[in-house]
Amino acid sequence: MTPALIALIVIALLVVVVVAKSVTIVPQAQAKVVERLGRYSRTLSPGLSLLVPFIDRVRATIDLREQVISFPPQPVITSDNLQVGIDTVVYFQVTEPRLATYGIANYIQGMEQLTTTTLRNVVGGLNLEGALTGRDGINSQLREVLDGTTGPWGLRVARVEIKAIDPPPSIRDSMEKQMRADRDKRAIILQAEGARQSAITTAEGQKASAILSAEGKKQAAILEAEAERQSRILRAEGERAALFLQAQGQAKSIETVFQAIHDGKPDQGLLAYQYLQTLPQIAQGDANKMWIVPSEFSKALDGLAKLGGADGDGRSWMDVEPSRNGASRPTAEMDTSGWFESALPRAADQPEAKIELSSIADAAPGVAAPGIPDTTALARAAEQETTGGEVQPRP
Repeated sequence: MTPALIALIVIALLVVVVVAKSVTIVPQAQAKVVERLGRYSRTLSPGLSLLVPFIDRVRATIDLREQVISFPPQPVITSDNLQVGIDTVVYFQVTEPRLATYGIANYIQGMEQLTTTTLRNVVGGLNLEGALTGRDGINSQLREVLDGTTGPWGLRVARVEIKAIDPPPSIRDSMEKQMRADRDKRAIILQAEGARQSAITTAEGQKASAILSAEGKKQAAILEAEAERQSRILRAEGERAALFLQAQGQAKSIETVFQAIHDGKPDQGLLAYQYLQTLPQIAQGDANKMWIVPSEFSKALDGLAKLGGADGDGRSWMDVEPSRNGASRPTAEMDTSGWFESALPRAADQPEAKIELSSIADAAPGVAAPGIPDTTALARAAEQETTGGEVQPRP
């Protein structure tokens, strides 16, 4: 190999090295800090950049993306003197590569120490319950402190999250017991609420059932009362019809008896005999304790004795006089065709009849007994005559 060839090869290698030292490529989301003769020169952005060989050099390559750092559990003492272990996660991003390179030697380690110190200061002012329930407040305070402190380092803290807070085992047992008691309490409350709702629903059902039962009883009572009313009305109508028919029968009976008396033309002896037969009926009955014989009783006996032949003529009142033509006395026929008519015949419609009952009044004056007409009234009625529908007393 000739010296000229060796020199050519050396020159070619030197050109390659110079080109390699002069050209640099910066990836996306990264930045390179360039120093010239040991002094900060510039920060290269992503893309192709040229450097002065052997004068410029890349000091550091900085990642501009948001980074996540998870720190190991740190022992922290709360205000109630309980030691807890807290895991934290910090989300940050490099905004100034020059400050991140020259502002702090190792910004990752510096952020870890700063996070631990700030966490102890924040949690130290809280008790265990406040630390467990106030994670959002702790995260906000940590972010404010870290973002304000790491600003000169060219860093921006996006957020800080607490992953876990581990209390001591004894406290954990107590917390589990408390949690179990709280769950039992909620279970009892839910059970009581369910029983309450069940009782309310049952009471509402019973209320509705009672209302329906009362409505049914009301309707039944109304129907029963209506049926009783209709029954009483029908029974009253039946009784009224029966009484009306009975009254008509009694009226017909009285009319028949009265007509028979008029047709038979009874004398004083017959009426006195009927009076004597009726007197024993007055004394009948369990309620009769005393029987007073009327004063007319002796007069009736005297009249009966005279009619029986005691006056010396030898004739009795039971003897029947023959008729003038020798025929037997006619017997009154009973007509029952109009017994149950709605009204009785008027006195004006009756045929004129004259009955001499003065002797009856003389035989038993003022005697009246149940079941027989008053003789005095009959005697007075016989002394009246019917003329033109008006009854006038005979002078």
